[in-house]
Amino acid sequence: MAQFDDHPNVRIALRYHKAVARLAAPQELEEFLHPEMTHSQVPNALFPAGADRDRAETLAASARARTLLSAQRYDVVSAVASGDRVALEIKWSGTLAAGFGELPAGHVMRAHIAAFLDFRDGRIVAQRNYDCYEPFA
Repeated sequence: MAQFDDHPNVRIALRYHKAVARLAAPQELEEFLHPEMTHSQVPNALFPAGADRDRAETLAASARARTLLSAQRYDVVSAVASGDRVALEIKWSGTLAAGFGELPAGHVMRAHIAAFLDFRDGRIVAQRNYDCYEPFA
């Protein structure tokens, strides 16, 4: 059973991930992101060197996702807050809109994610993702 802290930043984090999951337009996602927001991804199967983005680059990446995926889902397993930080455990799945490498359109990719979000003024100012993708077979 999912466990969630009843904390205002957890509620924002969950709303944000629901918007991302439904491939919301970047303009909608802006409301969740602080102007000084940064997003870091540790190295993983999709980003072997990792990735560091500012707010504009994060929003551009969300726009690209709308062309790469036909659907995605974020199942939040747990969410806890400590001060201005929220930690999320997530099971993610994404259905490819078009072929990706050896994978055909319609293939469902899966990942297990730990995401840490820092808040300032009620908005996400930093996000760090640790994405563990299941084999792409």
